[in-house]
Amino acid sequence: MSNLQFQNDLDRLIEILPEKVRRHINYGQMDDVIEIVLDIGRTPEVRHASGRIEYLGTETVNDEDIDFITGRIQEFTSDNRSGIPGTLHRISAIRNRQGKVIGLTCRIGRVVTGTIACIKDFCMMNKSILFLGRPGVGKTTKLREISRLVADELGKRVVVVDTSNEIAGDGDTPHPAIGHARRMQVSQPQYQKDVMIEAVENHTPEVIVVDEIGTEEEAQAARTIAERGVMLIATAHGNSLESLIKNPTLSDLVGGIQSVTLGDDEARRRASQKTVLEREKQPTFDIVIEILDRNTLAVYKDTAEAVDYILRGWPIRPEIRKVDKTYEAPAPEKVEPKHEPSITEQINKLEQKIQPSDSLKFSFSRQKYVEEVKDFKKIYLYAVSRSIVEKVIERLDLKAEVTRNLDDADIVLAHKNFAKGGAKILSTANDYRIQVFYIKTNSMAQIQKVLKDALQITETSETLQGYYDDAERALDEAKAAINKILAGAEHIELQPQNQHIRKLQHELVEQHNLISKSVGEGEQRHLKIVGGKDFDKKLG
Repeated sequence: MSNLQFQNDLDRLIEILPEKVRRHINYGQMDDVIEIVLDIGRTPEVRHASGRIEYLGTETVNDEDIDFITGRIQEFTSDNRSGIPGTLHRISAIRNRQGKVIGLTCRIGRVVTGTIACIKDFCMMNKSILFLGRPGVGKTTKLREISRLVADELGKRVVVVDTSNEIAGDGDTPHPAIGHARRMQVSQPQYQKDVMIEAVENHTPEVIVVDEIGTEEEAQAARTIAERGVMLIATAHGNSLESLIKNPTLSDLVGGIQSVTLGDDEARRRASQKTVLEREKQPTFDIVIEILDRNTLAVYKDTAEAVDYILRGWPIRPEIRKVDKTYEAPAPEKVEPKHEPSITEQINKLEQKIQPSDSLKFSFSRQKYVEEVKDFKKIYLYAVSRSIVEKVIERLDLKAEVTRNLDDADIVLAHKNFAKGGAKILSTANDYRIQVFYIKTNSMAQIQKVLKDALQITETSETLQGYYDDAERALDEAKAAINKILAGAEHIELQPQNQHIRKLQHELVEQHNLISKSVGEGEQRHLKIVGGKDFDKKLG
């Protein structure tokens, strides 16, 4: 939208305001204004995107001011919203218990272009997309721009189901911001589901755009639309995919969840309880995009896979995209052959699994990559801290990942103190010919050392090797001090260590239900370990 167009639209909003409000408006500072608020008995406010609030004069709003505005706009609908024809501005009312309007929120509507450039490739894939995010992060803005993109650049038949005229503005003629997309107005919010179905049945759209799916009936209508082969672009109430899954009203949008009882063999294979939650059906939306803020999007390119991972507690990392960057469209997906996949195909599949395809370039040769794929390991954990193992893998950039399925594992990492309790797991690992490695404590240094042996890493970095050695020595010193405390010593101070090693020592002390505190300054900072009942007194 040009500055001239925005200025013209802004003028139309300011025209409906009382003179005592208009004369205090600074046109030069309206670029980032979100809304103008008028409440009876209070000074009018201008609210900026930065959070700054600007007061318009010193006179308070009265009944005549509210009547002045409401007399110049269309009647409010059942959701207490109105607008100005031909603009994207929205005026919302606050009423008292008798139904009288006692406050108005004049939300400034503006067309912002370029907000979907970073996800344009997904919008052109003919897949249904669901946007999630808190209020005010730009969900409706993106729907508006996608409507124009798909209608004008792709030449598709687009119908916007516009509840409360949020997307295309008030009036019979939709705002130019949606391009050549057609708009169906929804008279009352409760009728949105009916208009969604009517759009499909009467107007043969290829794409339907809907804002704020919020009820079970609307979720069912969305599934009906998707099952008829229509591309659906929508937003829903919810800040994240995980919160949407837990919402019983809207979880059907991403496949729904159901409780399933597993057989003994399957429960053992997954190393889980026999009753688990699983996705019930195919998701309505192929892609889910979380709007983290106005400049950052988190994209789940395969909704079904993402939901399955979240329900099983597996780590899933969405693709992060920035609004101010552009991304190339991915190559067309290859159809998997029905015959047994070849070695090359298996390597291609592993290649996509190991590294994010959009962020890394492989500089080494194909032969070298084959060797690296061969060395990639899956680790099954028994009584070992998953979070610490994943931190070690990430920190040292190891060619490994944690798996929850024993039969997928290449190695097992088990806590020695709990080995007897896991006899069944370890016996199964032996049947599968999976090598088992034991740790003594759930400390980062211990896990790093055992993983290094398990993955047969020959460390050439003297600095990292020194870190291993220093950490082990420091932990041995802490163990000796712990034994002395348990034997009756009141407190013991350890040798100075860096922050990372002190953290490992703190964790070890905590495992023995003792108290430790870092004391000293700079390079002399070290741990003080105490025992007994009066910890606070001793630490002081």
